[in-house]
Formats: sequence, C-alpha cells, structure tokens
Amino acid sequence: MRSIFSILLLSLFASGLMAQLDRSTPPEAGPAPQINIGEYEKFTLKNGLRVFVVEDHKLPMVAYNLTLDIDPVFEGEAAGYVSLAGDLMRSGTTNRNKAEIDESIDFIGATLNTHSKGIYGRSLKKHNATLLELMSDVLMNPTFPQEELEKSLKQMETGIQAEKNEPSAIANNIASVLRYGKDDPYGEVVSEENLANITTGHLKTYHQTYFRPNAAYLVIVGDISVKEAKKQAKKYFGDWEKAEVPGHTYSQWPTYEAPKVAIANRDGANQSTIMVTHTLPLTPGHPNAIKASVMNQILGGGSFNTRLFQNLREDKGYTYGAYSRLSTDKRIGYFSASAQVRTSVTDSALNEILYEMERMQTELVPAEDLELIKNMMTGSFSRSLEDPQTIANFALNIERYDLPADYYRTYLEKVAAVTAEDVMAMAKEYLNPEQAIILAVGEADKIEEVMRGFSPASEVTRYDYYGHEVSGAVAVSDITAEEVIERYLNAIGGPEAIETIQDVTTTATAAIQGMELKMVTRQKAPNKLLVETMMGNNVVSKQVFDGAKGKVTSPMGEQELEGEMLEQMKEGSAIIAETNFLKEGYSIELQGVETIDNRECYKIIVTRPSGNESTAYYAVADGLKYREVSSTPQGNMVTNIKDYKEVEGFMFPQAISQSVGPQNFEVTIDSIEINTGMEDAVFEN
Repeated sequence: MRSIFSILLLSLFASGLMAQLDRSTPPEAGPAPQINIGEYEKFTLKNGLRVFVVEDHKLPMVAYNLTLDIDPVFEGEAAGYVSLAGDLMRSGTTNRNKAEIDESIDFIGATLNTHSKGIYGRSLKKHNATLLELMSDVLMNPTFPQEELEKSLKQMETGIQAEKNEPSAIANNIASVLRYGKDDPYGEVVSEENLANITTGHLKTYHQTYFRPNAAYLVIVGDISVKEAKKQAKKYFGDWEKAEVPGHTYSQWPTYEAPKVAIANRDGANQSTIMVTHTLPLTPGHPNAIKASVMNQILGGGSFNTRLFQNLREDKGYTYGAYSRLSTDKRIGYFSASAQVRTSVTDSALNEILYEMERMQTELVPAEDLELIKNMMTGSFSRSLEDPQTIANFALNIERYDLPADYYRTYLEKVAAVTAEDVMAMAKEYLNPEQAIILAVGEADKIEEVMRGFSPASEVTRYDYYGHEVSGAVAVSDITAEEVIERYLNAIGGPEAIETIQDVTTTATAAIQGMELKMVTRQKAPNKLLVETMMGNNVVSKQVFDGAKGKVTSPMGEQELEGEMLEQMKEGSAIIAETNFLKEGYSIELQGVETIDNRECYKIIVTRPSGNESTAYYAVADGLKYREVSSTPQGNMVTNIKDYKEVEGFMFPQAISQSVGPQNFEVTIDSIEINTGMEDAVFEN
C-alpha cells in the first residue's frame, strides 16, 4: 500500500498538480457568482398607494409591510411625539379598544406592529381577511387614548433615567447633536421636559398629516398571487383618503475646520466610551456606496479581521471590540468608529483609531485582505436572498431612491470589481479625521487633559446626556465641604431637630421590570436598620442590622454578614447619613460646583471608614441633596432624589430613581412615620 502512495506522489509532482497546493501564493479571485433575484410585481391604487407583490408559496403565510416615504419631522418642544404616535396607533381605534385588538391578533396567531413610519402585519393565509381588517382599522382610525399615552410617557421617562447612566447612550446623543445640530430632526434629544409637553393632539396631528396613501408603499410578500393582492389592496386600503403631505427644508448641519473634541462625565467610571464621527455626503445607491462599504468593512465593519479589531483588541488589548460604521441617508450620511476602553488608555486608543483611518488613506490594502472582505460581503448578500422579504426590500429601495433597475442584480459584480485603489480613494473621499468629532464619555476629570491633545487649540468641551454644553466642577473658595454638609442638615430641618428623631418608618413602592414591589424600611437611632421587600404579602428579601450584627435573607438563603459587607451595612444604617460625615473616620472633599439636571450643585466626594467612596451633589440654591453616585458589584449606582416635601417639620424626598448598569428602578415614597416608639426587638436577627 505504501508503494502505491509513493507512485501517486511521484505522479503528482510529474504532472505539476502538486504545485497547485502551494499556499504561499493566494489564488486569483474568480468571477462574481451568478445570482437569481426573485421577481416582483407592482401597481398603484387610485389614492396613490404604491403596492409591491413578491410571491413565495413555500409556506401558507403572507406579510404586509406599509412604509411612509416622508421627510424627517422636527419636533421642537414636544420632541418624542413622533415615535409615540407610531407606537400608540394600535392602542385603540374608533371601533376597537387595545384589549380587543390584542385579543384578536393573538387568536389568529398573527403579528401586528406599528411605528412612526408605518405598520407591519403577518399571518397565515387563511387569516388574511381578519388581519387586514384589523390592520386597516389601526392604520386609518387610531384614537390615541390618553391613558395609554400616559403609560408610554412614564416608560419613556424611566428609559431616559436609565440611559443617563449608560455611556453609549450619552455618546450617541452628543454625537447626534454635534453632527447635525439641535435644530435638526437628526440632532434632537428627547428630555423629560419634552415629554411633559406632549399631548394626544400632537399624535393625532402627526397621523392625520403624514399617514396618507400617496406618501406610502405597501409591500406584500408570501403565499399570494398578484390578482389576490390587488383585490385585497383595493378592499382594505382603497378608501384611505389621500391628501397633500408637507415636505421640509432644514438648516445646514455644523461643519468643523479642525477636530471638535468633546467629553461627558460619568462619575466613578473605570472605562471610557470613545468615538470618532462625522457627517458624509453619501446617499443610498450612490455610485460610490458599494466601494465605500468595502472600505468600511476593512476598517472596522464588524468582523474579527477588521483593522480596528485587530489593532485595539488583538494587538494592544485595549478593548473587547472596536468597530466602525458608514451609514448612507437621503439627506446626509455619517461615519463613526467606536470602542469601550480602560480610562488609562483613552487617548492611546483614540490615537490608534485615527491612525487606522489615516492608514486607509495612505496605504493600499493587501490583496488577501481585500479578497477576504469581498468574499464575506458576497456570502452575506447571497444568504440574504433566501428571505423573500429581501426581494421586497430591494424593490422598495429601487423605487424610493430612484436606483437603476439592475442595481441589485449587478451588486456582486460591483463588489468583485472593487480594487485596492478604489478602497484608498474611498478612504480619502469619506474619512475625515481632520474635521471629525472626537468624543469620550467617562470620568471627565481624569480624561479632560489627555483629550486636549486631539485639538489644535487644546479646546475640550463638556456635554451632558442631552447634548447641552456644561462646565466641569468649577472650583469655589467661599465655602468648605463641611459648610456644604451643614447647609444640607439645616435645609432638611436643622441639627438640633434631627437629634430628636429616634426612629423612622418609610413605606415605598418600586417598579422593577414591570413588577411592583413594596419596601418597608425601619430605622432606629443611632444605627439600627431593617429593610423588607415584599411582593404582594410575601417577604422576598430582608436585610437587618442590630447595631453590631447584620444578616441578609433572600430566596438564596440566609447570610450572616462580616467583613466589608458588614461595615457597609453599618455605614448605611444612620437615619440621616450626613450626621456622620463630620465625625472621625469620614473624609469629605469639595470638588467644586457642577451643573446636574440644570441645577448648580456642590460636588462632594465622601470617603467612609471602610474606604468606600461616593459622590454627592447638594444644590447651591436650597442646600438639598439631589444625586448620589456609589459603587456596587454590578456597577455604579446613580440615585436621583426628587420631590422634597415636609413631613412633621423635616424635608424628605417623595421619589427616588436608581440606575445600575442597564437596570432602572423608580421608587415612590408612600408614607413616612417619625418617632413611633419602635422597639429594639424589631431588629433582632
């Protein structure tokens, strides 16, 4: 057998076939694969609704996707109403309430979703009539019930509170404002004040103005013929009344002659979220769009082989991932490159991003790298053709963006034709590090100086979550940290009166991920504490400290506290925490005055005997505490303190919101009782 293998090897060498296995020279790229894009039919109703039909008889399902083709709307003082109008369309009509709509959709196992620019429905073919009746009712007759609006507004406000502690959300808001300006639809950031201005009138006006058939496309995909689709479209959408839909003009977005360097603060952060971004004039279907996409895929488009990923993660170890995005748009596109890195390498990581952007402009991409990315794009595009919805989207894009009829049929040919010279040309055309926005969100006091190095004028501007320009903590010399704490104690009732508080019972309600929990907190001077959390009438967790020993009881069992955890419970057991801040073992440092939610506050760093640090903000105007930032195993916890009211001569907050990572908790204080004669036995453990 061995001799046979030897003969075969000699034959391979003699014939030259063995040379073909030499992997030192990459094979030449073959021709672009032939693709078969499914057909579609289109027609227009008398009211102007343009309909596209893609037949797919593999499954007895049909999907209906209606999309508006309208200009972006600037919302102004009521920013947020456009998305709410879309979300609440299916919350009730003149014929059905929300419960009836939900029940009908569930009964037939269908899907029905609405958004600010359209509506989507999908069901088994045998349920088409029921789905379309519901879909057309929701589309043409929404009532936007006040109670549903109030629920959604509360959810949006809760979402804002959570995002204020999320660095990527802060970075995206600031980037949008700096790319487009606050007076542009793309640059608006929704605030709590905006939400308070929204009425059902805003929602109804938006719907009546923009949801018109002559500004819409209806895409039908599935087990249906063109004849059936025409019949359905006429029956369920033919009576939809057309009307003139306004267009809009916009101010020119900002331009920068030099890099615009921006930072935002997130107290206690041990990472920085960094971004390099700028606008670019690239519309969908532009002759350069495919070549520019190849360029971006090489730079940082999402795979492990991109230059940003290889540089910042594999080579430098700065981050788990670094990516870039190139987005086309009918008005104005944008480029961004981003990562999350350790605070200590904020400037180094940004330098590497800028280096890779510039390298794309000055060095030709090696043939192997280019072919790898083109092969990936070819595979992704080919796989997408397995979904008939892709064909429908192609038809819609050709119509909306006035693309050549063969744009997608020749897509792979265009990808295959991209050269290294094309990639360099696209980088020179669409990457602009010299006029980019260079942004970092993190511990602002630690990164501000290194960020100055990216500005020729050494200028760094601070922004808050909303994209408002703010100052950092401004040093003050007319007050000390001790005096700030004394002002707070006086503001809530005065030191002498506080000493008369022997016990406090606080009952609160917390909304957590749709669940409602009741919390009862009992405190007794000087340092006894009991916190019980209940769901219904059942206690689900209990924390108790009797002044010396502490214990936590939860569904996981009981845990006697010791060491650092016991010390932390002891430090948190005082009825008024600030009464301890001036005592031995505590250290307080005034960092200056900083703007927090449009309120000037003294920023105090508190170091406890355990070594744990927290940051507290006390208003310059009234002395009350409005925010505290502390560290937890799950990440930084931001506590916003709101709605102070007098209770038996003392000022207590009536609402608290807490954010830990992506989680947000809204707490409403239901009652506060003072000096009820609480017994020590309450705290036995």
